[in-house]
Amino acid sequence: MKKIIMILLSIMTIGLTGCQGIAKNYGGDISLELEAGLKLEEITWKDDSLWYLTRPMREDELPETHVFRQSSEWGIFEGTVIVIEHAKEVE
Repeated sequence: MKKIIMILLSIMTIGLTGCQGIAKNYGGDISLELEAGLKLEEITWKDDSLWYLTRPMREDELPETHVFRQSSEWGIFEGTVIVIEHAKEVE
């Protein structure tokens, strides 16, 4: 019986990893990869949904990785959102 409970808890943990609502409310890390050629402008939460504003990457710009860290008063349930930009492929 203990093995079944452990297996179910493991499956639930793996299934919830990366979920936006879980990362926001209970901490954790999520990664968001933008389409090639897009730059991140702004990012925010609305309820448990992550909203982000992008624009086309200019020719003189390089892709960047943005790391947003949540800092809570007690240091509990802190999360991280990583946004990764990619250069537009040359045709």
